[in-house]
Amino acid sequence: MAVARFRTRSVTGTVTKAAVGGCETGGFMRVRVDQDRCQGHNRCYGLAPKLFDVDDLGYATALNDGAVPADLEERARLAVVNCPEHAIEIWEDE
Repeated sequence: MAVARFRTRSVTGTVTKAAVGGCETGGFMRVRVDQDRCQGHNRCYGLAPKLFDVDDLGYATALNDGAVPADLEERARLAVVNCPEHAIEIWEDE
């Protein structure tokens, strides 16, 4: 799996081919929150409440085992680039 780093409005994120070019192999996109990195900023939840949930302390988790419906792929990408702790990853299941 190739990982690309890119910068959007001075915020970086780790994004795979699925996030950059869509799910080209017929698989589907997933998101994952690194619990060790998440600091509870809640930006992901604010951008994509159908993909993320937060606990009482504000720490995020991915909903539905991280599966991202096609109509929410752009929201998943926004969550990745807006996470100040780089705690969200996107990948494509084949």
